[in-house]
Amino acid sequence: MKLIDLLGPIRELHAQIREAVVAAFARRELEELSSVARDEEGDTLYAVDRVGDSVLLEFFEKASLDEAVVLIAEGLEPDGKIVVPRTASENDAAFRIVIDPIDGTRGAMYQKRSAWILTGVAPNRGTDTSLRDIELAVQTEIPLIKQHLSDAVWAFSGGPVEAERTNRLTGEACPLKLQPSSAATIEHGFATIARFFPGARDELAAIDEEIVRAALGPSPKGKALCFEDQYICTGGQLYELFSGRDRFVADLRPLMAPLLSARGFPLGICVHPYDVCTELIARELGVVITDAYGAPLSAPLDVGSDVSWIGYANENIRRQIEPLLREALRRRGLWS
Repeated sequence: MKLIDLLGPIRELHAQIREAVVAAFARRELEELSSVARDEEGDTLYAVDRVGDSVLLEFFEKASLDEAVVLIAEGLEPDGKIVVPRTASENDAAFRIVIDPIDGTRGAMYQKRSAWILTGVAPNRGTDTSLRDIELAVQTEIPLIKQHLSDAVWAFSGGPVEAERTNRLTGEACPLKLQPSSAATIEHGFATIARFFPGARDELAAIDEEIVRAALGPSPKGKALCFEDQYICTGGQLYELFSGRDRFVADLRPLMAPLLSARGFPLGICVHPYDVCTELIARELGVVITDAYGAPLSAPLDVGSDVSWIGYANENIRRQIEPLLREALRRRGLWS
C-alpha cells in the first residue's frame, strides 16, 4: 500500500465526520453535546467527541486497506492506539495514522467557531515515529450549523498543497488557493500567544506585551498596532496561518510548568501531537513552524505528550519576532 492510497479514504472519513457532527448539532440541544462524557488525564472528552470517535471507529472497522495501520487518537481505548485490522500486530502495520476527529471541541460545541478534523500519516517506525515523520496531512473544517461552506486542505511531504471549498448543502466543491501572509512585520496584523485557560494567563499575556512593544513600540494614542485572535483550536490557528489571516501564533503552555508549580498548581491541558499533526501543510506553504526552542516539531505520535509550537507566516516575521520571544523567555528562566 502506497501513501497516496490513503488520501481518498481519509478525505472520505473526514467528510463523514463533518456531516455527522454538524447533524448532531442540528438535532440535539447545546447542553446535551457539551456535557462531559469522560475526564481523562490528557483532556476532557465531551459528548460531541463521542460522535466523531464513533464515525472514526466504524469507518476503519469497515475499511478495506491493503495493509495494517496503527490508529492513534485520544478516544481509542485502552491507551489511545489500536491496530486495524484487529488481528494484525503493531509491527505488521505499514503506517501510523494520528487523528483528531474534532479539534476545537469547546468552540464548536457552543457554536462559536468552526472545529477541524486533523490527520497525519507517517511510515510506521514503531514508537520512535514522530511528528517529523509525517508525510501526508489532511484537515477538514467542521462548520457551524449556520454556515454552509467548509474548507479542506491536504499535502504530501514535498508538496504541492491542495485545497477546496465545499458547499455542504449542494455538495458543490471548488478549488481554493491558500497563501500565507507575505508581510514583513506583525504591524496591522494578527499576532497571538495562546492563553485559553486559567493558570498562567497573566504571564503569557506579559510575554505577549513585551514582544509586541519591543517589535512595534507603544501604541499611539487612539490606535492599535496589532491584534490577537484566541482561536481555541490548534488546527484553526494553523489554518489562519495557511490562509494569510494570521502572521504569528505561539502556544507555549508546556513552558509554564515551573511557574505553575511555584504557584502550587499542576500544568493544565496543553497541545498534544494529534492537535498539531497537520503542521506539514503549513511548512509546505512556506509558514515557519518550530518548537519553543526554534527546532522542528518532533514529539512522538502519541496522545499524551505536551507540545509547544510557534508559527511564523514567513521568515521575515520569524526574524522580527523570534529574538524578542527568546529574550522574553530567557528573562523568565524559560529558555536556555
